[in-house]
Amino acid sequence: MPQTVEGAAPEHGLPKIGVVGMDPPHPTSQNRGVTFTIPGRLAAACRDVPERAAWLAQLPDLLRDLEQRWSLTIGAPFDGDEVSCAWVAPVALATGRSAVLKLGMPHMEGEHEIDGLRFWNGDPTVWLLEADDDLGAMLLEHCEPGTVLRTLPEPEQDLVIVPLLRRLWRSPMASHPFRPLSAMIAHWSEETLAQAEHWRDEGIVREGLRVFEELAISAPAHVMLATDLHAGNVLRARREPWLVIDPKPFVGDPAYDATQHLLNCDLRLRLDPDATIRRFADLLGVDYDRVRLWMFARAAAEPRNDWNDDPWTNLARAIAP
Repeated sequence: MPQTVEGAAPEHGLPKIGVVGMDPPHPTSQNRGVTFTIPGRLAAACRDVPERAAWLAQLPDLLRDLEQRWSLTIGAPFDGDEVSCAWVAPVALATGRSAVLKLGMPHMEGEHEIDGLRFWNGDPTVWLLEADDDLGAMLLEHCEPGTVLRTLPEPEQDLVIVPLLRRLWRSPMASHPFRPLSAMIAHWSEETLAQAEHWRDEGIVREGLRVFEELAISAPAHVMLATDLHAGNVLRARREPWLVIDPKPFVGDPAYDATQHLLNCDLRLRLDPDATIRRFADLLGVDYDRVRLWMFARAAAEPRNDWNDDPWTNLARAIAP
């Protein structure tokens, strides 16, 4: 069940395997008698990070300001497994047209989402209708019916995600604002090193960190990457059969962009990791060895909340170079 905050109108990374639990409680506050809902996973993601906790405390006022400034009628926010790093809700515009309001919490990977949506301009992402860059607020095209690609069998998901990724991979102009993929890898590596006392297999983690660094500087091409494209971030729409939401743009190796979808195909990876990776790499037309190495590095050395009995370490051992 979502939690409520009175007074107000997926993060990228390894998916959590085998973890089922209740949404954590979130306190309530009063602000002019208006009630908004805060999804439990979003509240949990903000609780222990001071910058995010401050953002969450300000969220009621931000929503009220945007509701007035953009003449919106705001509905109940979306909730579920995909909602962990932004407050997202359907809205009605003054014209009666429907849209989606999104406010992203502060996090390194989503810093240039608005810039990315402007760059792709609806091809094949949702349209950005309005934005406040300082607030990280977006008014987005409403995908209808909005069914997530995750409802299809995974082999069918592969066939949808492949052409979407290939359309996203374009070279930005020289003056672009986007960070290199190596910046995200360096950020992750610092976080993982800070967790060293919790590692269960130091050898596999350090090898993952080494491969991360090697891959980040040896990319054969540098294109715009979504970095967080998986079946939960692809929705059915009317303008096109499927549209991409929630891109986390960086510039770098296209082989990296295969990994987020693959890491969400956990059963196939457990049963036959090599065949699963090879099939998707071949469909994409990217180098299998680089995809496998990116997968190994992420499974071995990406930061995580729990290093005990970690299924990702088992995957790393299965596909180690």
